[in-house]
Amino acid sequence: MPITQATTVEDLRQELTSLKGLNRDEARTMPPSFYTSEDFLELEKEHIFRRQWTCLGHVGEIPNPGDFYTTELVGEQLLVSRGHDGEVYVLSNVCRHRGNLVEAAESGNRRAFVCQYHAWTYDADGRLKTAPLMKDVKSFDMKGCSLPQFPTEIWNNFIFVNLDGTAEPLEEQLGGLQKVLQNYHHEERNLLFMDGGVWGTNWKNLTENFMEGYHLFATHPKTLQPMTPTQLCKKVPGEDRWTAYRAYYHPDFPPRGPFHPDMNEDDRQNSVLFNIFPSFVVAVASNYTLFLCLRPAAANKVAIRWGVCGLQTDPKDPAVVDYVNLCKAFNAEDKEKLETLQVAQNTRYLSTGPLAPDDLEGTIWDFLGYMEKMLGADQNLASL
Repeated sequence: MPITQATTVEDLRQELTSLKGLNRDEARTMPPSFYTSEDFLELEKEHIFRRQWTCLGHVGEIPNPGDFYTTELVGEQLLVSRGHDGEVYVLSNVCRHRGNLVEAAESGNRRAFVCQYHAWTYDADGRLKTAPLMKDVKSFDMKGCSLPQFPTEIWNNFIFVNLDGTAEPLEEQLGGLQKVLQNYHHEERNLLFMDGGVWGTNWKNLTENFMEGYHLFATHPKTLQPMTPTQLCKKVPGEDRWTAYRAYYHPDFPPRGPFHPDMNEDDRQNSVLFNIFPSFVVAVASNYTLFLCLRPAAANKVAIRWGVCGLQTDPKDPAVVDYVNLCKAFNAEDKEKLETLQVAQNTRYLSTGPLAPDDLEGTIWDFLGYMEKMLGADQNLASL
């Protein structure tokens, strides 16, 4: 007979609250419908992705005035640009006239953004510059037709946006994480590679997968386990907005330089993997940074923008190419496992399962705690 499990939105909210009432040594997963419910995803979009800071990319994608790229977040079409004043802007990519896309290209450089529908033209900061044949329209207000600017923060060269403008300042919430990372000096690392795609799995599956070292020995026996074995993972105490663990290198693995001079011996022997809730996951190794900006595309799909940073400046440096190829290899291994996981989660014969010890899956427990604080049954979502 099928096992009774939470399936409705209210059931899942109650399950989150009940789960976080357990002691850590009783920690369990959420039921499969947590990862398959379209209705629950709509709740996440409204109460998490519209209200929290979400990472969209890296400032290295738009180094020069006029540089831009386009993306989306929970259906909002976004235009990320470098203004002629040098500032980074996240703009609505929807024309103020009839609502068409302003910029259709994925990336590039523009003196101005011209909507191809009726040629309304906007500056890199969103101000309307020209609107053909509109001067005799009495109700037309050029200053009132600028593209909306969304609140934006730059943290360690990563671009974050808050769609509804109500989130508390991000940097203040990441002080503890910054202390963990300070000797690595990620802010001095250059963007060397960017790519994107869509995987056939729920955004939470990929978030949790990235943040636990338990799967390394089984999923990555040749790519990651020889370098960062499961047995050497150590959890880092997290805070309300983030969780992390250190993946220590096997003693026989060659040193992973080049090293920043501030890094001590321990820093040189591990990678810090962290999740800034909800969906920005990063691995800061002693020599490179791998980051994934995750956005829900459907209950069973996640959109990804991912990249690699390092102290080098040449993306064609053989060492950089080798590291990017390594990332592609273990990403492919994760993608395969997560897409079969998504298929299996349609089962009616699984409720929840036990989490591994804290060093291996304690980060998942932290993530579920964040989800409970945002969407648990004791949260009055109607007042938010």
